[in-house]
Amino acid sequence: MITLDIFTIFPQMFEEPFSYGVTQIAKEKEFINIRIWDLRDFTNDPHRKVDDSPYGGGPGMVLKPEPIFKGVNSVKNDDAKVILLSPRGELYNQKIAQRLSKEAHLIFICGRYQGVDERVRELADFELSIGNYILSGGEFACMVIIESIVRLIPGVLKNPESLDSDSFGKLGAPLYTRPREFNNMEVPEVLVSGNHKEINDWREKRRTKWSQ
Repeated sequence: MITLDIFTIFPQMFEEPFSYGVTQIAKEKEFINIRIWDLRDFTNDPHRKVDDSPYGGGPGMVLKPEPIFKGVNSVKNDDAKVILLSPRGELYNQKIAQRLSKEAHLIFICGRYQGVDERVRELADFELSIGNYILSGGEFACMVIIESIVRLIPGVLKNPESLDSDSFGKLGAPLYTRPREFNNMEVPEVLVSGNHKEINDWREKRRTKWSQ
């Protein structure tokens, strides 16, 4: 079982997304244990304040280090890898997903606002980004990463052969299903020929490489 600890100021964001698809299946089969933590529960501030203005001035607010350190250290063990979700992080890809799917314990820190206090980076084993664009926080990035990890865990997918057909380095070929003709557009003849070699050759020629 993989333990997935998530630290966020919006724990309610994760309730619905993790109640569907492969993540829900993995929970039901007890392949994963997801624990979602509200950073506000780890602050000593009477108003449960977890952010403050940056030293030196500037717009926006910054997540304070104390609640993040306190929260992460309360669940961290020798097996844990701590991931800070950050636009400054390494660009996430399938190879990283495969590596993370073999870990026993992952801890995710979801930044917000202008980011986290720089000292929080001392907690992280590595930083990850899901793309060169701006999000309001790390929550959606965390969901993307967990989805990609969970589906790689043996036994989660109903048909394990679908993992073998997944694209690593290439995108899949065009796909068709019934009806054979729709809006005057027909399924390519080779796909209904029954000739598996010709079908595989046709698909291989039409697969395209990932842009990354």
